[in-house]
Amino acid sequence: MEQLNQSSLPTVSGQPWEGVRYFCTTRQGGVSSSPWASLNLGAHVGDDSGAVSRNRQRVRAMLPGEPVWLTQVHGVEVFDADKPTGHGQTDAAPIADAAVTLQANRVLAIMTADCLPVVLASTDGRALGAAHAGWRGLADGVLENTLRALRECLPGNAAWRAWIGPAIGPANFEVGDDVHAAFVDKDPDMAQFFVPKAEPGKWLADLPGLAQLRLLKAGVGMIELSNACTFNQPATYFSYRRDGATGRMVTLAWLADQRGCKPDSDLP
Repeated sequence: MEQLNQSSLPTVSGQPWEGVRYFCTTRQGGVSSSPWASLNLGAHVGDDSGAVSRNRQRVRAMLPGEPVWLTQVHGVEVFDADKPTGHGQTDAAPIADAAVTLQANRVLAIMTADCLPVVLASTDGRALGAAHAGWRGLADGVLENTLRALRECLPGNAAWRAWIGPAIGPANFEVGDDVHAAFVDKDPDMAQFFVPKAEPGKWLADLPGLAQLRLLKAGVGMIELSNACTFNQPATYFSYRRDGATGRMVTLAWLADQRGCKPDSDLP
């Protein structure tokens, strides 16, 4: 579901959630030049730092607070964004591939350009997590770690919900035997998300499908997939697999201030 919000930046989101606001940016609406045109939000991809700063300022105008930026390394570490050092990180961002919060208006940020951005929250909107899941992090348990951290933050809560944002789709994600083995050797149920190619040792992998099944097995009862493929929509999304040198989108999520949050119609 693509929308145009009040700041005139195109965004992608899903169904409304109680107490949760979230969206993923597209590549449109910024100031960066090719190959990062135009709303590149990654400061680590070779783009002009001034352009990235201006792009981030445009996105910041849509948010209730400064995003908690992470240094993503395709790992499984989960950052507690409610620690005193976790709010408003811009320099020396913590090394982690997921973050969690219980605080209203604390904005979690996940950058992607083919990998999965995943928003996780309790169905009552009291606890929120966001994760970056490429195949390595997904196979090693970044989503399960994020859910475990949320359960520790909110003991006794049994109802969880997830949104899997734009990522490379199953028709375009070619992988080798190593990736197939990383999933199927641990759980044979994952085999259904791999289609063999004619070339020996090559597969097409359904990354969103793998994530959905892992979330279901971890106890997440409501899961929505964006079904948007970053690879085959070059006008809308950055794709590292497609272009190599490219920018990054960001998925942003926060818990609404229940005492005085904006109505859903006023939010991206």
